[in-house]
Amino acid sequence: MAAQFGRLRKGAVNTTVAAVAVAALAASQAPGVTTDDAGRRIATGTQPSPDAAAEDSATGNSPYYTDLPPLNSPNPSPSADTPVSPGSSEAGIPATVLDAYKKAETALREAKPGCNLPWQLLAAIGKVESGQARGGRVDANGTTISRILGPQLNGNGFANISDTDNGAYDGDSSYDRAVGPMQFIPSTWEWAGRDGNGDGKRDPNNVYDAALAAGHYLCRFGWDLSTQGDLDRAILSYNNSQDYLNLVMRWLEYYRKGTHEIPDGTGTLPSDRSDDSAGASPTPTAPVTPTTPPKPATPTTPGSPGPGDNGGGSSSPKPTPPSPTPPPTT
Repeated sequence: MAAQFGRLRKGAVNTTVAAVAVAALAASQAPGVTTDDAGRRIATGTQPSPDAAAEDSATGNSPYYTDLPPLNSPNPSPSADTPVSPGSSEAGIPATVLDAYKKAETALREAKPGCNLPWQLLAAIGKVESGQARGGRVDANGTTISRILGPQLNGNGFANISDTDNGAYDGDSSYDRAVGPMQFIPSTWEWAGRDGNGDGKRDPNNVYDAALAAGHYLCRFGWDLSTQGDLDRAILSYNNSQDYLNLVMRWLEYYRKGTHEIPDGTGTLPSDRSDDSAGASPTPTAPVTPTTPPKPATPTTPGSPGPGDNGGGSSSPKPTPPSPTPPPTT
């Protein structure tokens, strides 16, 4: 599977859809005050443009894998001290990737206990966004062997997001691209990034950093993910499409029924994508409007950081971007 995504066939409706959801989220805040946990995102109280709405999402509404879960549910998960289990690679999660999801859940349980983030949600999003870091192709520290890049967000069928990182994260100094196993765009990673493995860096290509960042991203606005309404809103804020929401929910329920570890690098690579006519979403979907208003959120000081998390406060150092290297070609 090429690290750089290929054909772009999905319509620009994704950016319009994103505007609807972001507007709904903004409506739950006081006028002119829409922030992340550290108070670093401030809206003007006006309707954002579609491109601005996409930029405020985790992925810029980039394409995603549309493969469905297997029909048969996996066996119950083994205990934490059970060795790597044999079984279908499709049902399993690479060991380092699974460890990152579980550590992120533990950190969020301490930092934001009211969010009730399940690691299976991170696994579902990781499956849809990158095929679990392309089948667990990560090094011993959890960094992907090669960068996983989304398409250039140049307005050609997707949002138009000009470069925000001088190519430091995505190797593109003209336009932004979604980066890493959880597919953050650089402008979102700048404020949402976390250090999940305690190495002093916030690297979107590292599955520990990306999983912890995704957990905090999904838990913002005071959402309680044990309730279906907030869970839906959180998933739609990651990539605003009804097809995306339905697919993530299917993988979430699949992983909740049980899964098992498989060795790193042995996971099954997904084959269908939302920007491919062979995928599950060949036509645009209708805009998504939450059925109930989001809960009001009062900006507060970030919660106590979890293991390896700097808490994301405004005094936190900016991320140290990886040295620019050209994206791999296949």
